[in-house]
Amino acid sequence: GNPTALASLRPGQTVLDLGAGAGIDCFLAAREVGATGRVIGVDMTPEMVSRARANAAKGGFANVEFRLGEIEALPVADATVDVIISNCVLNLSPEKERVLAEAFRVLKPGGRIVVSDMVSDRSTPQVLQGSLDAVAACLPVPRDQYLGQFRRAGFEDVRITEEKKYPAEYILADGGVKAFIDANPGARPELLAFADSIYGAHFEATRP
Repeated sequence: GNPTALASLRPGQTVLDLGAGAGIDCFLAAREVGATGRVIGVDMTPEMVSRARANAAKGGFANVEFRLGEIEALPVADATVDVIISNCVLNLSPEKERVLAEAFRVLKPGGRIVVSDMVSDRSTPQVLQGSLDAVAACLPVPRDQYLGQFRRAGFEDVRITEEKKYPAEYILADGGVKAFIDANPGARPELLAFADSIYGAHFEATRP
């Protein structure tokens, strides 16, 4: 996904990237908000934060900073962010409600969250529910469930702005996926159907 391309960023805005990694989305956002704007990247691993800071220094991005922290407890003050972006990270958290509550907290009134993530148009197979391996592999959640989580967190104008079918053959070519299906032969038809129901989607919502 590329949430930055869809976020309609403007000069002077403050942008927060959830799960910033090495910083690529932060650097793309920094060009959009300009010298008067600010970009904050949050990541939970010290190694990635160090790498991102080194990349920022190397690229001369003076308006970008990286903070160590978890997206379930953001190291960001209340109502200080104009736009939150996130690229395939929310599904990695088993506590999405806390993530969205934190996102709501740090956004200014009228602020927006723009997310790229994976969703499914089928319910999650029972064998995958509660599987930490599945969560670590970015387990897609049903589309309506994802939208409902945003609404329950208090967001308004919750919508999918773009959606594309994710090729099932890419998923089924993964060694870990193959091993999981082989280890659960009784659930094989359901797992294959679930793999064929996955989409890459862009979500957007607004804090009232």
